[in-house]
Amino acid sequence: MTKDLTTGNVTKTMLLFAGPMIVGNLLQQFYNIADTLIVGKFLGASAMAAVGTAYTLMSFLTSILIGLCMGSGSLFSFYFGKKDIFKMQSCIRASFFMIGGITVFVNVLSFLLVNQILWLLQIPDELMDMMRLYVLIIFIGIIFIFLYNFFSYFLRALGNSIIPLLFLGATSILNVVLDLIFVIVFHWGIGGAAAATVISQGISGIGIGVYALVKEPWLRESLLPGAWHRRVQAAASEGKERTAPAKEALKEVARFSFAASIQQSVMNFGILVVQGLVNSFGVAVMAAFTAAVKIDSFAYMPAQEFGNAFSLYVSQNFGAGKEERVQTGIKRALGVSMIFCIFISVVVFGLADKLMLLFVSASETEIIGIGAGYLRVEGAFYCGIGILFLLYAFYRGINKPEMSLILTIISLGTRILLAYVLAPIPAIGVLGIWWAIPIGWFLADMTGILYWILKVRRPKSISG
Repeated sequence: MTKDLTTGNVTKTMLLFAGPMIVGNLLQQFYNIADTLIVGKFLGASAMAAVGTAYTLMSFLTSILIGLCMGSGSLFSFYFGKKDIFKMQSCIRASFFMIGGITVFVNVLSFLLVNQILWLLQIPDELMDMMRLYVLIIFIGIIFIFLYNFFSYFLRALGNSIIPLLFLGATSILNVVLDLIFVIVFHWGIGGAAAATVISQGISGIGIGVYALVKEPWLRESLLPGAWHRRVQAAASEGKERTAPAKEALKEVARFSFAASIQQSVMNFGILVVQGLVNSFGVAVMAAFTAAVKIDSFAYMPAQEFGNAFSLYVSQNFGAGKEERVQTGIKRALGVSMIFCIFISVVVFGLADKLMLLFVSASETEIIGIGAGYLRVEGAFYCGIGILFLLYAFYRGINKPEMSLILTIISLGTRILLAYVLAPIPAIGVLGIWWAIPIGWFLADMTGILYWILKVRRPKSISG
């Protein structure tokens, strides 16, 4: 099932395509939140702090793989819009084996260096055993994260955002059920919460892979050895080069994938570095940060996923040479994103204390106060990150993935620098960490907009 994003009403096309992606990513956040919520309520603040820090760590590790898949997806979408199916298939094959190999490497390295990683995160002694158990189980799911994201971005590149949503929805429900059973009924503690997540990831990753291979002949021709050999022979009979596409495809895939991966991993590495600073303030601040970041991520996730959908929309239309449709899409996407960001800012700012109560009991007044302070600072400025997500998406879509990386470095570099400069000042403390985030967003926004005004305006070609 494919969908052409190069025709039809611009706003309607983007919203119908983005809708399932937004819901799917909210569900993904939901089953991440399920671990924190259930662990916090039934195992206590210390266990919740351990899960939250592990989530930050896993976000960094998996961002490497998700970025690779995201970058490849933009390339698939471009060639699908251009109607160059053989080139698209060459890129699919190159990216699957390249990213698969990187996944295995990351997974093995994670297991080998687990103690060193926990030391770098400055984990308090009282949390060390829980953290080690949790992350050792969670690391098992890294291969499944690759499978789900690779096949999801392939399907989305063809305009199919429904199937990834269905798989993610089913496994999100399963994750919550398994969390409740393993933690509350079987009393497996923090290890049970980790096992529930890994089982759910396995079913979603393997399930969507099987579906895509069964339903999409282009994918089978790309990945199955005999089918690929026949496809290359058929391409040769049509006058296409038989050997060059593999090398060209790998080079092109590497450029798009590594730029997106570095962007995603830099973003999450910056958060990981900040997590270490947060941890130095003690368990109460750790627990507050854990809960607040979950709420924060859930709040702006629709804007982030709308940006990812916008990137694929831009790629298809750019590949098809429909530059006016790209320009119209920019204006419509900005309007939609700003309406949402203003609404969610009002909600999060106004309900910060009540939102914290979802994760901690009312008696934890210190944790609630710290977390609510974080949410009010971030919640007031969601328009800044909404614009930034659109800038990331736009530059990926017009063959400038390196610009997305530059904007990420500006945003995260500012955040880290200011956090480490301001937090040690007694009169400022953790507020310096909170305020560093929106300042970084707006500096990156100004850079991306200025570059667009001076250098881009109207993109010419993907090779230009």
